[in-house]
Amino acid sequence: MNVGMNVADFDFHLPEALIAQEPSDERGGSRLLVLHRATGIVEHTSFSSLASWMRQGDLLVVNNTRVFSARLLGERVPSGGAVECLLLSQVADPAVSGLPASTIPSHCWEALVHPGQKLKPGARVRFERNGVVLHGELLARHFHGRRTIRLWTDAGADVEEAIDRIGHMPLPPYIKRHDRETDRDRYQTVYAREKGSVAAPTAGLHFTQSILEELAALGVERTEVTLHVGYGTFKPVRVDRVEDHVVDPERFTVSIEAAAALTRARHEGRRIIAVGTTTVRALESLQVGGRGEVVPGHGETQVFISPGHRFRLVDGMITNFHLPKSSLLMLVSALAGRDRVLAAYREAVAGGYRFYSYGDAMLIT
Repeated sequence: MNVGMNVADFDFHLPEALIAQEPSDERGGSRLLVLHRATGIVEHTSFSSLASWMRQGDLLVVNNTRVFSARLLGERVPSGGAVECLLLSQVADPAVSGLPASTIPSHCWEALVHPGQKLKPGARVRFERNGVVLHGELLARHFHGRRTIRLWTDAGADVEEAIDRIGHMPLPPYIKRHDRETDRDRYQTVYAREKGSVAAPTAGLHFTQSILEELAALGVERTEVTLHVGYGTFKPVRVDRVEDHVVDPERFTVSIEAAAALTRARHEGRRIIAVGTTTVRALESLQVGGRGEVVPGHGETQVFISPGHRFRLVDGMITNFHLPKSSLLMLVSALAGRDRVLAAYREAVAGGYRFYSYGDAMLIT
C-alpha cells in the first residue's frame, strides 16, 4: 500500500447521465477502452473485438459466482407496513449471529432490513410473490443496520427455493429503477455457477459464449475461481487516508485445478488476465510457494489493493468503470497507475462511455 495517499486523489467528475441504467442492447455489445499500462496509451474499440487484444497462451481467469435473488419485498405483521429485506449471507456460525448456539434456526440470515429502526427483535414480517409465501422473524440487531432474520415457509417448503421465486435481483443502488425479469439473465454472467453473490462480478457480464469460443480458438486458456461478492462492494470510503480504509470480508475458493493453471502460466511466462476486480482480489489473496507454485485456497479475504501493492499473479485485467473515490478505482489504479487511470477515465467521460455495472468495459494490458 502506498502510505500517505488521500482518498480525494481518486476523485473525478462523472456526469450522472453516464451512469448506465440498462445493459447494452446485446450482451457483448459494449464499448471497450484499452489502456496500455506501460505507456499510458488509450485505444477505443468494442468488446466483441476482445480477441484482437489477447495473445495465444494468455490465461483468462473468471469469477464463476452466481447472484441470487437476495432482495425481498413484503410487509410487517400484523400492521401491513412495507418492509424491504436484502439478504447478505446465510448464518451457520453462532458467533456470526451473536446468538446462543441452541437458538440458531435452520434458515438464518444476516440481512439489511428497512425500516430497520422500527423492526426490533421479535418483529414478524411476511413476503409473498408468485404464489409463494415466506415468513420471517427478526432475531438480533447488529452494527451498520444489519440484522439476523429467521425465514421459514408454510408446510415446510424449501426456503432457498422460495427465496429464488419470491426474491428480486439486487441491482446496485445507483440503478434508479425496479428490477425486471430480464435482469435475472442480464445481471448474471454466462458462466455463473456457484450461487452466493448479492452483486454481479460485472466485468464478466460482457462475455458471450461466442466470444469465449473465439478466445479458446485463439489459444487463450480459461480457468475459474469463485469469490462471492458482498454488499461491501458498494461500501463508500469514509476515511480521508487510503491506508485507513477496511474492506468487508468476502468468501472465495480457488481450486487445485485453477491453482495448477496459474502455476503453469507463471512458469511459462504467459500473461494472467483477470476478469474483474473480484477475480483480482481472489488471486492476490493466494499464497505462492518458494518454487513459484500457486497454492489453492478458500475462506474469507479482506485484502485491500491500492497503489503500492505488488502484484504476484495478475498481469492485466478486464474491468468496468468504477465510482469516484472507491476502493475498486484504487485497485485498478494499483495495477495501471493512478495518473494513467484517471486520464483514461477523463477520456472515457469525454467520449460518452457508460459507467458502472451495466456500463462499458476497460482492458488493462
